[in-house]
Amino acid sequence: MFESLSDKLQAAFKRLRGSGTLKEEDVTAALREIRLALLEADVNFKVVKDFVARVRERAVGENILDGLNPAQQVVKVVHDEMVNLLGGEDAAATPLQLAPRPPSVIMLCGLQGAGKTTLAAKLAMHLRKQGRSPVLAACDVQRPAAIKQLQVVGEQVKTPVFTLGVADPVRIAREAVAWAKANNGDTVILDTAGRLHIDEALMDELKNIREATQPSEILLVLDAMTGQDAVNVARDFDEALSVGGFVLTKIDGDARGGAAISIRSVVGKPIKFVGIGEKLDALEVFHPDRMAGRILGMGDVLTLIEKAEAALDEKKAVEMEKKLRAGKFDFEDYLDQMEQMKRLGPLDQILKMIPGLGNKLQDIDLDQNQKQLAHFEAIVRSMTKQERRDPALLNGSRRRRIALGSGTTVQEVNKVLNQFDQMRQMMRGMASGKMPGMAPMPGHGPGKSKKNKKGKGGGNRFRMPFGRG
Repeated sequence: MFESLSDKLQAAFKRLRGSGTLKEEDVTAALREIRLALLEADVNFKVVKDFVARVRERAVGENILDGLNPAQQVVKVVHDEMVNLLGGEDAAATPLQLAPRPPSVIMLCGLQGAGKTTLAAKLAMHLRKQGRSPVLAACDVQRPAAIKQLQVVGEQVKTPVFTLGVADPVRIAREAVAWAKANNGDTVILDTAGRLHIDEALMDELKNIREATQPSEILLVLDAMTGQDAVNVARDFDEALSVGGFVLTKIDGDARGGAAISIRSVVGKPIKFVGIGEKLDALEVFHPDRMAGRILGMGDVLTLIEKAEAALDEKKAVEMEKKLRAGKFDFEDYLDQMEQMKRLGPLDQILKMIPGLGNKLQDIDLDQNQKQLAHFEAIVRSMTKQERRDPALLNGSRRRRIALGSGTTVQEVNKVLNQFDQMRQMMRGMASGKMPGMAPMPGHGPGKSKKNKKGKGGGNRFRMPFGRG
């Protein structure tokens, strides 16, 4: 997401470093690169033109703030204008509009293949986490197996699905609201059929559903990978239905991100959610300021914290702390920690949320680290539960069995055991207030940079940015 744009913007900022003052020619050169980067990211031409003009007006001749060099000053101006572009006057996340008296009705609409049915389940999961009781309504009677798909994902997120088969979608929507009211459902999510914005008959059907159910929120679901077409579709749907906001799906598959940057400025309605993966929990509330930080390589600490709070078990964390202090951390605990970390998402996405790492990730061979972690996990999972809890049991024959079961060698098994022992010693030292020599994280080893595959010159110079606390 935004990977290509982020790289090019950071390259443009680098050219400003070393300047003592903000000269107009320096800013002009940087803005030329920023303009090209935005256009290549498929951002609307008029949006790019206005954006660059505002940045130029603010950057040239503006006093350098204390503690900032000229390059940082331009980055700050670009960041502020990017936040404004993504969020308008209100840079905060735009909440869902819910009715004062339940049930609230949320109507999903969009083109075929945009991901409405999956989004309906993701939205149901999001609302359930907030303590609400959503109901999914199968109003898509056009696409084969659409109803069955909604029932499958509805079961996965533990949400009831209302359906009347291939009846009139308007009737299905109306009766779904009545069913929710009778069964203590406080939110009805209408999964409507995909349709072209130029198909008048199907657009009239959406208008009839709107009239029958009076939704408190109409969300247009857009495939981010369609670029400028997504903006055109958004404009036409908004003119027909007056949508309340947008959801951009498949944004993890679009390295350009032009639709996300253009849509608010062109249509004047907010992006409320972004789909960042295929899993049913891969839905993020859209925060303009956080997204601007990601685009400019500044990280996104707040989203990282929220992910950690949602994924990590607080009770287990307290128990783990006690084990660490007592020096009783074993392979079972390690597997449990690995499972919790996986719930945070892909490693490269997590690292990009840490400020300062965006432009350093090219120096880390993430693929190699992931492979080492996978080997480590395979070795641990080839142990019996008793062996994980007491590694002292691992004699020569057991190690050979583990190597065979994990597809590794006895030498690799020995290396994992040695690394794990070093880590436990380090943890004991931390718990007692002493800090022995830092041991490598199990599964990582010394590491190798991409620039130096053979590891000459001391291995990877990058260190993971985690404190000792």
